[in-house]
Amino acid sequence: MAGNALVPAKPDGSGVIAPQVKPARANILGTLALALPTIAGAVTAVAADAPLAALAGAVAGCIAMFSPKIANQWERAVVLKWGRYAGMRGPGVFFVVPGVHTVAAWIDQRTVTSPFAAEQTLTSDAVPVNVDAVLFWTVYDPEKAALEVQDYTQAVSWAAQTALRDIIGRTSLTELLRGRLHIEKELQALIDERTTPWGVTVHSVEMRDVVIPASLQDAMSREAQAAREKQARIILGEAEVEIAKLFERAAEAYQANPTALQLRQMNILYEGLKQKGGMMVVPSTMVESMGPAGIMAATALAAQQQQQQRQSPPAPPAISNGQGSDEPAVRVVDDFKLFPSE
Repeated sequence: MAGNALVPAKPDGSGVIAPQVKPARANILGTLALALPTIAGAVTAVAADAPLAALAGAVAGCIAMFSPKIANQWERAVVLKWGRYAGMRGPGVFFVVPGVHTVAAWIDQRTVTSPFAAEQTLTSDAVPVNVDAVLFWTVYDPEKAALEVQDYTQAVSWAAQTALRDIIGRTSLTELLRGRLHIEKELQALIDERTTPWGVTVHSVEMRDVVIPASLQDAMSREAQAAREKQARIILGEAEVEIAKLFERAAEAYQANPTALQLRQMNILYEGLKQKGGMMVVPSTMVESMGPAGIMAATALAAQQQQQQRQSPPAPPAISNGQGSDEPAVRVVDDFKLFPSE
């Protein structure tokens, strides 16, 4: 890890992010530290005719080029002196003594996004699931991240995966699908408790996807469909009850006002005769209750409907009532009972 930085990279087969190591960091100050002593030694060797001056300048330049370091704004450098912790450096330019100081690690203090997964993990009700999640975390103490754990990036990824498996094993499938927010908070607290001693804090955990077996998906779909059908039947029954209550109130109103009942009968007759090619069969008692004016109005309306049918282009016979165009629009029959008594 000397002189390199660990960063999250591609996930391996276990669902854990494997760290990648950056190449050696070069900077313009190191190049100048190498070039200036080398050039000075070469000039001295030519002027004084001393070949050793050029060699000494090259050696000094090679040593000096490792002294200047540059840390970015979001980075901290962990410096060791003879193997012991000497402090943090950065951001900006700092110098070390080559051979005495060593930059053990470059710690990135930006928020890191680490995807992780738990494959074929059994829930508390023995259902295998695959869960994908994303972890957002930050190094708040670079000293602990460098000294307390060997590889803090991989350690955080392993802690997240094991915590996810632990949570899934203690949760039923229904709770896992419906209570994501609660599970994410519990998972965040569990991971943060494990990573705090390493100088790492967890900002949030988000579950991206929960995959269950296809056979179980089909069973859950049928169960949901049955529940919706049950709810639809319940709503339909409640609607029938409400309609029956409204009909009861309407019957009471018509009983107290015969004129309103006659108007309603005429309206029903009119609505039925508006349909082109339709025929309405009404009981004789209904016509008698409507009186002469009602009969004349119904007859005139029927004649008008038949006249319009004759003037309009011929149309195929209606399938709904099975009647031809020659049938009268209104047919009065003797009174009948819909529910005959035994």
